[in-house]
Amino acid sequence: MAVSAVVKDGVIEETQSESSVKKAASKTGMDKDAFLQLLVAQMKYQDPLEPTSNTEYISQYATFSQVEQMQNMAATMELTRASSMVGKLVAVETTDKMGDVKQLQGLVQYVTYENGKAYVSIEGNLYSADDVTAVIDQTYQNAFDLAVAFVTAMDKLPRVERLTIADKESVDALQKGFNEMTAYQQSFISDEYIEKLQKYVAKMAELVEIDEANKGDKDPDTDGAGDDDGGSKEPTQPTEPTE
Repeated sequence: MAVSAVVKDGVIEETQSESSVKKAASKTGMDKDAFLQLLVAQMKYQDPLEPTSNTEYISQYATFSQVEQMQNMAATMELTRASSMVGKLVAVETTDKMGDVKQLQGLVQYVTYENGKAYVSIEGNLYSADDVTAVIDQTYQNAFDLAVAFVTAMDKLPRVERLTIADKESVDALQKGFNEMTAYQQSFISDEYIEKLQKYVAKMAELVEIDEANKGDKDPDTDGAGDDDGGSKEPTQPTEPTE
């Protein structure tokens, strides 16, 4: 795992990947080895006058076997869950050493299993599978991103009453983009913005009509141009020179 160190104000800043891996590694808990060590210590330091009965040892051993089976089952389930994320878009939420929560999204490239913990690789960095907060459907994400881009573009336009003919290209692009969306993609856009788009389109149609009318009024009238009385005049014959 290649992790580049980031130095800020003379201090090495912990990356999201490092924070996620460290937090997962610290969750050791009570594993089967620790349970076995406690059992051996109990046998070694038991009171010789009141030794533990064989029945109690058998009961503890049975408990130990159950703990081991449960841990193995949990590990298998964790690996299976992590493996199902390969090739999918996921959201990861980590907390750095300063307590700041950071979020990121990315495609899971592969899954690795180390020291009883599953890790997902996103853009070359490893994150604990426990830090994955959601598996995002790609169709959903595309529709969401499209809606965000649409709303952002509309917010850049002036208010409807201040719209000018210079905004025609932007309005046309928004209308075309909305019409090309699927019904599912359009459902991500609020009714407020749909109504605003309709107002923009209607206002632009008015401005275009006015602009075309103004252009028509400025066209020169070629009929009877230069005539005072509106009629035609016969050309005059040149006079003969006098002697």
